[in-house]
Amino acid sequence: MPFTIQSRLPMTMTVRLRTLALTSFAALAFAACGGSDDPISPTPTPANGSLAVTVSGLPAGVNAAVTVTGPSNFSQAVTGTTTLSVAAGSYSVAAAQVTASNVRYNATITGSPATVAANATATVTVAYAVAANPTVVLSGSITTNRTLTPDTSYVLRGFVYVNSGATLTVNAGTRIVGDTTALGSALFVLRGARLVANGTAAAPVVFTSQRSAGNRSPGDWGGLVIVGNARANRVGNVIVEGSNGSVVGADPAGIVYTGGTVDSDNSGTLRYVRVEFAGYATLADAELNSFTFAAVGSGTTVEYVQALAGLDDHFEWFGGTVNGRYLVSYESGDDHFDGSEGYRGLNQFLIGLQSTYLTPRAGAGAVSADPQGFEVDGCNGGGCVAPSGANAQSAGRDEGLWNMNVFANFTLVGPASGVTVPGSGGVGAVLRRGTGGYYVNGVIARWPRGGISLRDSTSNNRFQVDSLIVRNLYFAENGGADGGFDAAGTNFGQASALTARNANIVVGTGVTAATLFTALPATPTNGASLDWSPAANSPIATGGLATFAADPRIAARVGTFITPTVDRGAAAPGGPKWWEGWTSYARN
Repeated sequence: MPFTIQSRLPMTMTVRLRTLALTSFAALAFAACGGSDDPISPTPTPANGSLAVTVSGLPAGVNAAVTVTGPSNFSQAVTGTTTLSVAAGSYSVAAAQVTASNVRYNATITGSPATVAANATATVTVAYAVAANPTVVLSGSITTNRTLTPDTSYVLRGFVYVNSGATLTVNAGTRIVGDTTALGSALFVLRGARLVANGTAAAPVVFTSQRSAGNRSPGDWGGLVIVGNARANRVGNVIVEGSNGSVVGADPAGIVYTGGTVDSDNSGTLRYVRVEFAGYATLADAELNSFTFAAVGSGTTVEYVQALAGLDDHFEWFGGTVNGRYLVSYESGDDHFDGSEGYRGLNQFLIGLQSTYLTPRAGAGAVSADPQGFEVDGCNGGGCVAPSGANAQSAGRDEGLWNMNVFANFTLVGPASGVTVPGSGGVGAVLRRGTGGYYVNGVIARWPRGGISLRDSTSNNRFQVDSLIVRNLYFAENGGADGGFDAAGTNFGQASALTARNANIVVGTGVTAATLFTALPATPTNGASLDWSPAANSPIATGGLATFAADPRIAARVGTFITPTVDRGAAAPGGPKWWEGWTSYARN
């Protein structure tokens, strides 16, 4: 029988002995291999390097659109100049186009891909620059809704029509030029169509010449024509002057604007809009205007708009009822503000400056023989229908379609001494051909042939029966009789006649136009050189018709659209300089 020794050790002790044995065996094995009993050290982490990304060319406060990619799926967005701590390796830098304030910027990248070494810096430069806008030509007819945006340059080629039922929307900052290879190019917004041009003071909508600054002239292109569905006082099919001319895309029959029936018609919105260097003569003695409002209704919004260096009238209204505020006209080839044919709109805060007469583009037409500040007619031409027992030039018809426009708080300044004025021009306000209307709280200064002229018996009829009202004007440095009136025996605008009708026109003795305003240089250089606010102690800071309550005829006519003011002219002392930032002044 074999001899056997049985262990009596507890289980816990047995486990400890086995663990000790295994540990001793591992130690012996490690020593046999020449090892040490020190702990095992971890593998060291490689040192990082730096990637410097330098960004330039963007306006302050505008973020770049840069992406850095590299090893191990590394990806990092970068919005400006920065330095990244990255592992050694190769890194690529990409930059997307950036748009800021309607300007697009493209990037040029130098130094990508960049190799980053440990404890070293690699550099990549991202240089942004303004990208050229793509050019789109507008021609023919716009038959469906369309939007124009400031990141594209638009060229009007020939007569371009926005057809009835379509709305053309023009976003703030958009620029549209007239094609110089299709002379007379113009935009027509037809009856039943709408133009919605909503600029801002910082980003106006600009219609201008295709030629570069310094090479532009009046008559470089046609202009902006809006045709509404309001009433006028001419009958028959009367067309917009020049609309049947020999221009690419023109309708030989022209564009009819008479026959409207809806005085509240809405042709859209013009807000912060400039029209420059327009007025091409499409036919002999048939020029387009910078702004033509043909039978445009009161549902249309017109405010903060400027015409600059046009060949013909800057603002012309043929009938209609559209109202306006904050209108600016600089250097017109004909009249600054021209209303006729039953125009019954209300306008407040207007500026007209004529310091010179610009030379038109060769072949575009000629400066008018009788350019004025205001030229307002009751009616003229075929289709002027007389009311019962009246002269046809009265042109009201029995339903009361007199020309009854309202102009309040206007500043009209004519050319300085030494400027050659066309023979029949140079009057601040010519009222004729049976017109009525209201002229309130205005300034008329420096017009060499007179401040105001009431030209004919039919207009004098309106004046005598109080449908032609002049109130609280200031005259300075005007030619004509008695400091700015019609001479005795000619026409009907004598100082005595206006005094008898309580016109309250003050003639400044020894006062010059320049002293009335904060800044009126003899030769303006840019928009900022003109400040139409009354100068310190200027006589136009007071003297306005401060309430309409005393004259119920005025109150009833202007409603709430026109507000009375204590001052005369387009700007209140200490008030907002509403023309700043969005208007321009240039002669070429």
